[in-house]
Amino acid sequence: MDTGLLIALLNPTIALALGAAFLVLWSYQRHRPYLAVLAASYALAAAGFLFQHFTLPVGLAPSKFLSNLCFCVAGSCLVGAIIARQGRPVPYAGIAALALGGMAAFCWFLFVQPDLTWRILVVNFALGGISLLAAAELRVVRGNGPTEKILLALALLSGLNFFVRTLAVIIAHGPFKGYDELYASSYWTTALLSHALLSLLIALCLFTAAALDVMKALKAETHTDPLSGILNRRGFEERATLLLDQCGKAGFPVALVLADLDHFKALNDQHGHEAGDRVIADFAAKLRSATGARGAAGRIGGEEFAVLLPLSDLASARLFAEAIRAFYSAGTVDGLPAGTRITASFGVAARTGKEGLMPLMRRADEALYKAKKNGRDSVRLSYERPETAFVSEPLAVG
Repeated sequence: MDTGLLIALLNPTIALALGAAFLVLWSYQRHRPYLAVLAASYALAAAGFLFQHFTLPVGLAPSKFLSNLCFCVAGSCLVGAIIARQGRPVPYAGIAALALGGMAAFCWFLFVQPDLTWRILVVNFALGGISLLAAAELRVVRGNGPTEKILLALALLSGLNFFVRTLAVIIAHGPFKGYDELYASSYWTTALLSHALLSLLIALCLFTAAALDVMKALKAETHTDPLSGILNRRGFEERATLLLDQCGKAGFPVALVLADLDHFKALNDQHGHEAGDRVIADFAAKLRSATGARGAAGRIGGEEFAVLLPLSDLASARLFAEAIRAFYSAGTVDGLPAGTRITASFGVAARTGKEGLMPLMRRADEALYKAKKNGRDSVRLSYERPETAFVSEPLAVG
């Protein structure tokens, strides 16, 4: 096997291996369709390079058309998959305009006014434009993590490769008269090597990103209560500790609300555990909606919930708890008999000084106990001040 054939088979071999790897990943993670698109992208790139080297029985021109069509579709799929992974809307119109425009110009210089140099330019410029379109989308999310920054840099590098390298080599070596001259030129050698290098770098970055996505999902599962859909105790404590630290450094107030569903055991005994599960899920959904993204809501026990509210003092946290209490007690839960009234009791405590999460939860729990003891379906406050924060002042429990 000669050296030229080895170099020609380098890119399709790498692309097929990478495509197979992404396909295997997708087979285990069907909920991430961008992995299947990546597999298709690398498979199409492999086909494009094979059609470049081996002429099909239909003739040279159709073979070159299929080759460049594969390149354009592969580049479009790659960019679409990278953008889709970020959860951003894929700019299908922009990608289609660049790819179709490039292929239309390619067909003109292949079938109407044959010119190999212009065919090279229009396809490379189309792929370069698609790469820069990916860079524009990644620029918005570059702060999401190191993989996004690396992908942004690779997208820019890919765009420069298609534009700058192509122009520099063609200007330096002049127009190409035929494919034999093209394949023996520095343009083709640099095209093969740069594509192989960029393909490997992009694939490695995407493999890393996929691994991080899996780890992030696993962490979310270990921190999420499967029944309620909000944080479990472990997740809540980690999130609440982080928020307390951030608010402490910024000097912002923080308040904690504990909630407990009233007569939950009796409800389970009367209506069954399935009904109890629906009640928990319904209450958690209302807590999550009311808390929003700035706070942390978690299920910390069987029917006990906690909400940490940054930028909230005791008065505003009390209003939050009263609103949830009134809204929930006035509503109904799907699946329960009409007229079944479900209520909850609340304990509220505001952070004083640099009070930690556990002391804050203890005070809110004491207030919750008073609400449960004094008739339930109510909100009670803790006015206690930690000794470490106010040594000269006596404790006042209320």
